[in-house]
Amino acid sequence: MIDINLIRKNPEIVKENIKKKFQDEKLVLVDEVLELDGEYRAAKTRGDAIRGEKNKISKQIGVLMREGKKDEAEAVKQKVKEFDQELAELEEKEAVMNEEIRKRMMVIPNIIDPSVPIGKDDSENVEIERYGEPVVPDFDIPYHMDIIEKLDGIDMDSSGRTSGNGFYYLKGDIARLHSSILSYARDFMINRGFTYFIPPFMIHGSVVEGVMSFKEMENMMYKIEGEDLYLIGTSEHSMVGRFIDQMLKEEDLPYTMTSYSPCFRKEVGAHGIEERGLYRVHQFEKQEMVVICKPEDSPYWYDQLWKNSVEFFRSLDIPVRTLECCSGDLADLKVKSCDVEAWSPRQKKYFEVGSCSNLGDAQARRLGIRVKNADGKYFAHTLNNTVVAPPRMLISFLENNLQEDGSVLIPEPLRPYMGGQEKIVPPTSKKNF
Repeated sequence: MIDINLIRKNPEIVKENIKKKFQDEKLVLVDEVLELDGEYRAAKTRGDAIRGEKNKISKQIGVLMREGKKDEAEAVKQKVKEFDQELAELEEKEAVMNEEIRKRMMVIPNIIDPSVPIGKDDSENVEIERYGEPVVPDFDIPYHMDIIEKLDGIDMDSSGRTSGNGFYYLKGDIARLHSSILSYARDFMINRGFTYFIPPFMIHGSVVEGVMSFKEMENMMYKIEGEDLYLIGTSEHSMVGRFIDQMLKEEDLPYTMTSYSPCFRKEVGAHGIEERGLYRVHQFEKQEMVVICKPEDSPYWYDQLWKNSVEFFRSLDIPVRTLECCSGDLADLKVKSCDVEAWSPRQKKYFEVGSCSNLGDAQARRLGIRVKNADGKYFAHTLNNTVVAPPRMLISFLENNLQEDGSVLIPEPLRPYMGGQEKIVPPTSKKNF
C-alpha cells in the first residue's frame, strides 16, 4: 500500500506506475481515492470545528444556570445536543469514507523501482547473469517422476486416495535427501548470520491482508473453516506478520531471519507435463530468508538475498541464472524482484526455483510496522527470498546428479546429512509399502 500523500500531491506518478504494470483498469481508483479523500477531509474538518464550538459553548451552561438564566441554558443544551447529533453523523461518514479509501488503496500497486524493466508478463523478464556451466549428458534424462519412481522414493497412488491430486508421499532415500537439503539450507543461512526460526503455520486474516495482494490471497491461501485462520503459503507471511503493530528501535535493525515451514497453496490453474509431478503441489516445505531493515538499506539486502540463493545452488554444483522480473510480472506489493532459475538437463533450459523480492514499505504500511529514531518514526522495509523449496528443487538436483546407471550422486556438502552416503542407488527389488 502506497502513501496516500503521494496520491494527493502527485496522482500522475501513481497513474503512470499503474500503466507501467499494464493495469489500466485501476487508473480510475486514483481519481476515486482523491474524491473520497476530499470528502473525508471535509467531514473531519467540519467535525473538528464542531468539537471546538461545542467545547466553547458547553462552558456557558454552568454560568447561565448559576445566574438563573435557565431558559438560555436550556437553549445552549439543545445546541450541544444538535452538535452531538451532527458529530455522530460526521464520524460515521468519516469511518465509511476511510474504509472506502482503504479498499482502493489496497489494490493500487506499489511504485516500482526505476530499474525494473517494462514488460507485460514473465515472457518479458530479463536475464541478468548465469552461474555455472549447464551440461547435457550423453544419455537421456528421464522425467523427474520416472527417476524418483525408479529409486522407489515416492507414492502418489496412496496420496491420491488420502488427499487427492497435488499431494505425495516421499519415502526412503528420496525422503531423506529432501530433509537433508532443508537441513543444509538451514545451516547455510545460519552460517551467514541469519537467526533461525520455526514460525506459526497459520495466521489471522489481518496478517494475510498485510503481507500479500488480494489476487495472491484468492489464488493461494487455504482458509480454516469457521475460524479467522489461514494456512501459510510461505513462512514469509508469519515472519513479517511477527512485527504487526510494533514500534521497532532503529538500532536493532536489520532483523535478518531464516525460517523453515511447510507451505500450503491452492495452485489454481491447469499446467503442462513439466509442471505436474512435484513441480506444482498443494503442500511442500521451504527454507526462507526474511529481512526487516531501514529504507536506505533495502537495495543492499536485496542483492545479498538473491546472491545467497545463487551461492547455495552453486555449492551443490547446480547451474543457475537470475532473471529480473519485468513490471507486469511484479505482484502489486513488490518494488523489485528477481527469479533464481536452475538448469534442467532434461528440458535443456532453466526453470524457477526461487524468487527474491523487495517490498519497500508496502507490507510495513499495511501491518503498522514502524521504526523509531531520534528524528521521529517511519515505516520499515521488508524483503524476502527463497533459500530452497524442495520438492521442486529435487527436480533440478536429480537431473543434474543422475548417472547413466540410474544412480544419483550426493554432493559433498549434503553427505553429512545423509549419514555419509555418496550416492542413491535404485533398489534391487521394490518394497511393498
